[in-house]
Amino acid sequence: MDNTNQRKALINSEIALFLRGLIIGKVLTLMVIGGLLWWLLKPNLLSRNSVNSSSAQNFNSVPNNASSFQTVADVPPASFNYGGSTAWASIRQLVDSQIQSDRPELQLRYVNPVNGSPGSSSGIRMLLDGKLDFAQSSRPLTDEEQAMAKERGFTLEQRQVARDGIAVVVNPSLNVPGLTVEQLQQIYLGKITNWNQVGGPNLPITAFSQRPEDADTVIFPSNSDLKGQAFGSNVQYVYSATEAVRQVSKTPGSVYYASARSVVFQCSVKALPLGNTSGQLIPAYREPVVSPEQCPRQRNQLNTQAIKNGSYPMIANLFVIIKQNKGKEQQIGNAYANLLLTDQGQRAIEQAGFVGVR
Repeated sequence: MDNTNQRKALINSEIALFLRGLIIGKVLTLMVIGGLLWWLLKPNLLSRNSVNSSSAQNFNSVPNNASSFQTVADVPPASFNYGGSTAWASIRQLVDSQIQSDRPELQLRYVNPVNGSPGSSSGIRMLLDGKLDFAQSSRPLTDEEQAMAKERGFTLEQRQVARDGIAVVVNPSLNVPGLTVEQLQQIYLGKITNWNQVGGPNLPITAFSQRPEDADTVIFPSNSDLKGQAFGSNVQYVYSATEAVRQVSKTPGSVYYASARSVVFQCSVKALPLGNTSGQLIPAYREPVVSPEQCPRQRNQLNTQAIKNGSYPMIANLFVIIKQNKGKEQQIGNAYANLLLTDQGQRAIEQAGFVGVR
């Protein structure tokens, strides 16, 4: 009986040793297979991590030795109202949102005018009236605006932070090689009323524009003899660039001018080359031109080189308009301009489609 029990115990011990060896063998086999798979997949994992890391480095990252949103001093911790130029829309969307992310103590709120359409002029008017803390403009201040500020006990400063072009767009069906700056001005003064007067078809010109008192951009510079002249009766007024593009796309013979950043990318209109003379026409878009059939798979891109080197004939400078009153408005205006003029701000402005000034 004792021999039988001993034999059973021996058998059980051998079975346990066998099972333990089997388990250890399977674990070792799995470890070897896992290690082999990791070794084989390692290049792909490293490559994927590299791509993800690269994707995470967007326009907001800056080199260690560059100025950034974090390095700007005297940023007031409060909520402020601002407004103005519709040409700044992509800056408000891409740049201002990142400023508020990096500097959460600062909150910016865009305010539309109660009366009239949004634009540089209406924004400056709201700043003068105390409805904004600073304004965004795509044109310089006028003498009248400076005089109005002095009457109210302060001055206005314009700080340039970017450059843009003023583009002219027409209905895609219009066949005309381009316009000179003078021809464009004569169209809006009502002195050129048919496209056959500028080398195009026999077709009446319908010109669209924002009202001068709300204008976002201007085609009559402050040093021009044409400054202050009234538009012709052929001009039809629109609320915004969005409405103007819609009208031009369905109106043969129509024309509109606006921030190049606002209209060059549009599929439903065609940008015309501009020049100081008819023999030197320069497009606001980067050649070769993208046809309407290719859009939106491809879109025309801004001719930043021509805007940067000054060869494009109609430039719009972008300014932060600051109320110099030694108060909180002056502090936030200065801080906002300083944020945009950092290395990070200038890179972000170029990502938004404009040309930096630094």
